[in-house]
Amino acid sequence: MSQLLSLSRAARLVGVNRSELQKRIKQGELYTFDGMVTIDNLLASYPSVQLEDNTEYSRVLFIKERAFGKRVFERVMPDVETLATRVNDLSRELTLSQIQVKQFRIFHDRLCTKISELEVQGSIETKEILGSFKKWLQSEVKAAMEPDYPNPLAIRDNVLRVMAAHITVMPSGHDFFIDGPDTILEGALRAGVPLNYGCSGGNCGLCKAKVISGQVKKSRFHDYVRTETDKREGLFLMCSNTALTDLVIEASVAGGVQDIPYQQIAANVKSVTMLTQDMALLHLQTPRTNRLRFLAGQSVNLILGKSLHNLLPVASCPCDDRNILFHIPRLSGNVFSDYVFSKLKNHEVVEIEGPQGEFILQEKSTRSLYFIALDSGFAPVKSLIEHAMSLDTAEHIHLYWIGSHEHSIYMPNVGRAWSDALDNFHYSQLVANFDLENMSGKREDSLISILNDILNNNPDLSEGDVYIAGPETACKVSEQFFLDLGLPKTRVFTSC
Repeated sequence: MSQLLSLSRAARLVGVNRSELQKRIKQGELYTFDGMVTIDNLLASYPSVQLEDNTEYSRVLFIKERAFGKRVFERVMPDVETLATRVNDLSRELTLSQIQVKQFRIFHDRLCTKISELEVQGSIETKEILGSFKKWLQSEVKAAMEPDYPNPLAIRDNVLRVMAAHITVMPSGHDFFIDGPDTILEGALRAGVPLNYGCSGGNCGLCKAKVISGQVKKSRFHDYVRTETDKREGLFLMCSNTALTDLVIEASVAGGVQDIPYQQIAANVKSVTMLTQDMALLHLQTPRTNRLRFLAGQSVNLILGKSLHNLLPVASCPCDDRNILFHIPRLSGNVFSDYVFSKLKNHEVVEIEGPQGEFILQEKSTRSLYFIALDSGFAPVKSLIEHAMSLDTAEHIHLYWIGSHEHSIYMPNVGRAWSDALDNFHYSQLVANFDLENMSGKREDSLISILNDILNNNPDLSEGDVYIAGPETACKVSEQFFLDLGLPKTRVFTSC
């Protein structure tokens, strides 16, 4: 059987995301074996793939880099030692294959000699049978040894093995790639895999994992001292090691909010940027050795001094656990808001406590995702969408940003950029022309009318998962609207 590939690896080879492969599998266009695909079947499903064609994959990486605030598609080569090790591993495999071919030829020659000896000793009938068998055997061996047209995906896979290591996490089955000099922990977070960790700086030892197969290399200094038992059992720190080769590791993965510890972190103000007259973007940076671990969609309590505090959703992706973003609305009479807009300076200390909340992505779902952001409800929705992008499992992602007024949609270019960069992302912004904080009178009917328009434009919406965030009353009206359509509560999620 042709080499088996995980969906993550297969998606990279043909330049699509995993949701595209899952769609083809569901439609019977691509066959799987225990959740994996063969190179031959992959090529049959994508016959026009070219070795140089990485357009779609490049576009996905481009939007991810923009979404996560990283360098825009700046690929970093692995270091020389890592490259040498990976090339050496491929050389070993090639040498082993060459030895096996040589041994096969020797076995074939010996078998033919033995058949010839039996021909001499046998009857006329036996000689005819053995002679016919020998001709068939020689014909089959000749056909098997003739070089076939090389599978371009097999060639690309060998290149990929040199440029990026593939990591499989057991027993959860998550998998991801290590690009450039990233540590294993960084690669996992970038791919949306919530591995268990603590300080991420090599001090606490909470990110210990076990090597099942493959090789790791220490890439960063750490203060944590591994015991002799750790070394014998193949335990290493994911925050301080990178992958020399493809790896299978044993490590714990957060299964839900109950696996995320309560944290208290003193962060520094990196910047305060006015997005509009009434909305500020607060960028906090945690210490290198004490980063915020959270799940996309969760909230934290921000404390200024001894008395000013506010519970706010994180507006950034868990993939960057040191740079934490918040959207701060201007609220008349709110002392926390007033301080942020008028007094907060760079390098001031802001205490972070948390995280909390269960408005998180259902990662195992492969259904299309529908996000309804009501006013500043875009903050947690943005975090969820960035996390969904890193997973690449949703068939389609739809974002509907409903603003009380036109200026309530304070970051319209973000949704447009996502829509331009990703084929499976769809963005629309709608204006209610009334305050979504106050749903009295006929305003509830007006909001329901807007939601009906969304439904009419998406007849398949009832087959997807719906996430709603924003002012409490408007959020509850929206939730009830989708429940009344017959969607179960297990597929309608709200921040309220």
